[in-house]
Amino acid sequence: MADEQALDEVVEFTSGLIRIDTTNRGGGDCQERPAAEYAAERLAGAGLEPLLLERTPGRTNVVARIAGTDPSADALLVHGHLDVVPAEAADWTVHPFSGEIRDGIVWGRGAVDMKNMDAMILAVVRSWARQGVRPRRDLVIAFTADEEASAEDGSGFLADRHPELFEGCTEGVSESGAFTFHDGTGRQIYPIAAGERGTGWLKLTARGRAGHGSKVNKENAVTRLAAAVTRIGEHEWPLRLTPTVRAALADLAALYGVEPDFSDVDGLLEKLGPAAKLVEATVRNSANPTMLDAGYKLNVIPGEAVAYVDGRYLPGGEEEFRTTLDRLTGPDVDWEFHHREVALQAPVDSPTFAKMSAAVQEFAPEGHVVPYCMSGGTDAKQFSRLGITGYGFAPLKLPEDLDYQALFHGVDERVPVEALHFGVRVLDRFLRTA
Repeated sequence: MADEQALDEVVEFTSGLIRIDTTNRGGGDCQERPAAEYAAERLAGAGLEPLLLERTPGRTNVVARIAGTDPSADALLVHGHLDVVPAEAADWTVHPFSGEIRDGIVWGRGAVDMKNMDAMILAVVRSWARQGVRPRRDLVIAFTADEEASAEDGSGFLADRHPELFEGCTEGVSESGAFTFHDGTGRQIYPIAAGERGTGWLKLTARGRAGHGSKVNKENAVTRLAAAVTRIGEHEWPLRLTPTVRAALADLAALYGVEPDFSDVDGLLEKLGPAAKLVEATVRNSANPTMLDAGYKLNVIPGEAVAYVDGRYLPGGEEEFRTTLDRLTGPDVDWEFHHREVALQAPVDSPTFAKMSAAVQEFAPEGHVVPYCMSGGTDAKQFSRLGITGYGFAPLKLPEDLDYQALFHGVDERVPVEALHFGVRVLDRFLRTA
């Protein structure tokens, strides 16, 4: 089991990483190197030989390997990203880059997404070094840049340019799984991610005839774009159940004593109450307009108008997504992928999933483990190019008054010290046996 020093270090490292501002504003505006050096120094202190790798100066990744006791076993990738989304200090109770520890809680941007998991990994590895522990299978530890944007300087770069570092890896674990979900009735659910929707960020371009704002114009690019955006925003996508989501619904239905009627999924979701939040965003594709850009003067009709849409599609759903967008945009609006990444699916009946579940239940016997599919995406998408099956497993035991999912990219992001201790214990247990 992880030693007492590991429990202290996970808190210290979470706070220390938060204090290193690695805000990723997109377009290359980020510097992960100080955080990468922080992580590499602590890996080196555990007797490892971390590599610092960059595609772009300052956009630094860290990779290290721990040799397992069974050389015939497949390797396991354990990865976390070092960058965070922006935070407006004026909106926060505590400065987002203070890493302040107040009343048993660590505050700051990255406390759950995902410097907490980075700290857990470091704490576990260092605990093993002190105890002389080796895992069964080789572990590849990776801390990445640029996950909060395109991943081109992070996992994409590593997968494309340094695949040899991940030789033998068949599975990987990272963020967004094994956290406490409270359903409001006393039940504690621990969803482990076994899938991700694909990323289809879109750029829409409408072209028309430029002209004076006072004249009749039947070829107004803004009007054409607005109509397409409205159609997309109001579109009701059909239900599509993937094996992971079907398994999640079946397990939740059993937990609540509900008949799993897959012919009426919306009705089934209603019967699951608050627990429906775990799956409701992943029973369909989605497309949400997010940005508009048109015109340069109030009395001038522009010849072009642009919009951006955050699209997500289920495993096996990309073709339907494409054809639907063709129809919704219509003949006067063109669309293209601004950023595209694959949808993922992992088996929920694998030995690895069973070991993750067992690790959670050892330290949270009152909890109920279920699989789920992430509505968004992670670095697992890029690592899948190397044939690595990804799971979301960053364990946290959370109090009922802390909404984990609302803290992602939200104001006052924070994590309890006890949640970090739980995470270290569970991660240690899983990685020893994986």
